[in-house]
Amino acid sequence: MIRLHFTAADVGRVRFASRAAPLLELNTALMTMCRRDDGVLFGRWRHRVLRSLPAAAEPLGDLVPAGRAPVFLDVFADSLQEGLATVRSARPELVRAEMERVYATVPGPPPPWIRGLHQGDAEAWRVLGRAQRAAFETLLRPVWSLVQDLHRAEFTRHALTVAEHGVGAALDGLVPGARLSGDVWECPAPFTRDIVLNGRGVVLQPTFHWTGPPLLADLPGRPLYLTCPAGPGVPLVPPGADDGTEALAGVLGRTRAAMLRVLAREHTTGDLARRLGISNATASAHTAALRGAGLITTVRAGRAVLHRRTALGALLVQRQEQPHLGDS
Repeated sequence: MIRLHFTAADVGRVRFASRAAPLLELNTALMTMCRRDDGVLFGRWRHRVLRSLPAAAEPLGDLVPAGRAPVFLDVFADSLQEGLATVRSARPELVRAEMERVYATVPGPPPPWIRGLHQGDAEAWRVLGRAQRAAFETLLRPVWSLVQDLHRAEFTRHALTVAEHGVGAALDGLVPGARLSGDVWECPAPFTRDIVLNGRGVVLQPTFHWTGPPLLADLPGRPLYLTCPAGPGVPLVPPGADDGTEALAGVLGRTRAAMLRVLAREHTTGDLARRLGISNATASAHTAALRGAGLITTVRAGRAVLHRRTALGALLVQRQEQPHLGDS
């Protein structure tokens, strides 16, 4: 369980990141690539990503020898260039401490370039910069315009919640099971953290390549950054994927991709089953999955259950149908 202890000043300093953060999105994509759960949604994506990563990106694996990344990689700048510069400007004592921490339980000596990073060697820093840039260009550049569009939609969704219902409602709706009780915000997590903010405030950063528990970046002298899965909660199309219909099917599966297109207009579960040639039970299972990902809404009208895709669902279909996604 995560417990954030707010002061009155902290409540006034809760904000949602207004732009996507390239290195944060890269970090979560790499974390998702290394996980082995959610095979139905992520299996094909992982396979394509692993085939597409260039050799220049391989040093990134040396930074997480035991699955724990150094905290100086937690950078939330909204441009790639600024993010790389921020990583490079990390305090030498922080870099040394973090490299010692992540290698503390790893048998044998670390790779030579890691030892160079620990010592502040300029060439080791160039290795890291090249690896981050190569990974970003391969994994995220082809879909970065989609990430930016989805982020704007997510930011708007949260801004409307704050405007209509207040900060408390936005915090309660951030992830399933989260709730603000008095001056303590509680969020389900597989670990326990109690953080007293003491006026630092919180920056809430959605990510589109992560479906796990919230991630915390808690460094002295700056707000607490809390990263959580965004509304769609589905992996984006990797490099080398076909465009249009094949791309969307690669992410959602053919039936759900077809269903999302059909739901440009409202349909009942029975209508969907007839149009797609599947049983009512199968159609119901697929609509539940799409609804859980934030891609459709479901309302009851008398005895009928009506489904329609959300703005995020429509945006995903629209962007996937563009033949040169992310070339700009």
